[in-house]
Amino acid sequence: MKNLKSVFLFLLLSMFFVEYSYAQDMWGFSRYTEANEKIGQPAPGTNRVVFMGNSITDGWSNARPIFFEGKPYINRGIAGQTTPQMLVRFRADVINLKPSVVVILAGTNDIAENMGPSKLEWIENNIISMIQLAQVNGIKVVLCSVLPAFDYPWKPGLQPAEKIVALNKILKADAKKFGLIWVDYFSPMADERKGMKTEYSGDGVHPNEAGYKVMEPLVEEAIAKALHRRK
Repeated sequence: MKNLKSVFLFLLLSMFFVEYSYAQDMWGFSRYTEANEKIGQPAPGTNRVVFMGNSITDGWSNARPIFFEGKPYINRGIAGQTTPQMLVRFRADVINLKPSVVVILAGTNDIAENMGPSKLEWIENNIISMIQLAQVNGIKVVLCSVLPAFDYPWKPGLQPAEKIVALNKILKADAKKFGLIWVDYFSPMADERKGMKTEYSGDGVHPNEAGYKVMEPLVEEAIAKALHRRK
């Protein structure tokens, strides 16, 4: 019983410190500050690529580190983040790193209401702002569809599947409007319920290794197209 109480107390304290840290840096500036300072500018002739996103991007380096090894790919995903949070740190975590291409994968946490109620229009506006910031700084944009999700384990009952479909339709139109490369992760990863296929995820939201293996050739093809457009 004593050990059980100790474990419970540890969990409570851990939750407190996580919440405290989040409150102190809700925009995620501290996550990559040191790494950004160390990385410096890309070497001449190097086509650096920054991946901007949430936990789906963040977890990519852990599930499939080989994807990033030996390539000028920089992961700047932060778990739990919504599009306004990404927009606020876009200059620090993307523009200042001087990439040739940014890969934007965002929106599912807005639909999950991680920071409160959200509308598709608000999500679109935040993503458009990131697109415009990139373009005015000479950075090509690869815009990705939101991955399928039938439900969110941490916030069940929001019925995100149709909202994701609607958002992807909007973002695909924006990709055409702004002359971007569009990556459709949704179609090959969705099941008949418009959720994630079970073989690609353990929780129905975050890809497992098999899921990332589906995503990788799609995004690499998109990056190659974006770089070709620079010439």
